[in-house]
Amino acid sequence: MNPKHLKSIWLGIAFLIAGLAGYYAGQDSVAVVTQRALFSSTEPFVAQVQTKNQQCVAMNGLPDPACTPGAIFADVTAEKTCVAGYTKTVRNVSTSLKKKVYQEYGIAYPPPTGTYEADHFIPLTLGGSNDIANLFPEAAEPKPGFKEKDLVENYLHEKVCSGDISLSAAQHAIATNWIAVYNSISPTDLNALRQLYKSWTTTGD
Repeated sequence: MNPKHLKSIWLGIAFLIAGLAGYYAGQDSVAVVTQRALFSSTEPFVAQVQTKNQQCVAMNGLPDPACTPGAIFADVTAEKTCVAGYTKTVRNVSTSLKKKVYQEYGIAYPPPTGTYEADHFIPLTLGGSNDIANLFPEAAEPKPGFKEKDLVENYLHEKVCSGDISLSAAQHAIATNWIAVYNSISPTDLNALRQLYKSWTTTGD
């Protein structure tokens, strides 16, 4: 091959790599700016009261706010949630409670394998409770679905335990719009999370 052509090819590859690096760096910067708004709350999370327990409708991956406003343990702290094995000490969702949750949303129980999971809206890892006001049948499809929410839960839990954000800020963010949080995570961090939790065995729900 002509050396000049070879040099041109290598220059093209170098520019492509540089361009991709710049793109992902830009994406990371946008994510940081977005997350400043998502994690800006300094107020303690105050759960709303469940006002409806039938004909509930989930929309765009988010539960019906009247049926599933979210609920947390009153005495929860970041220190408690960051202790290894914490979720095993507080998880308590019976089959009868799961049936009630699915009934509220008009979904037959048990659903076909892999289609739904009875999810804690505010995950146990962020202080969410087992109250029915914090449970909803979350679909796998369309994406982002329950697998992607697992990534968000682990992402926020890591941020809380590293001291990057407060527990209340994480609770506000996931209860307001967990999909916005998912979309704010940089491609670099998402790829790292997928590798870390590729078995989908999470510390959350």
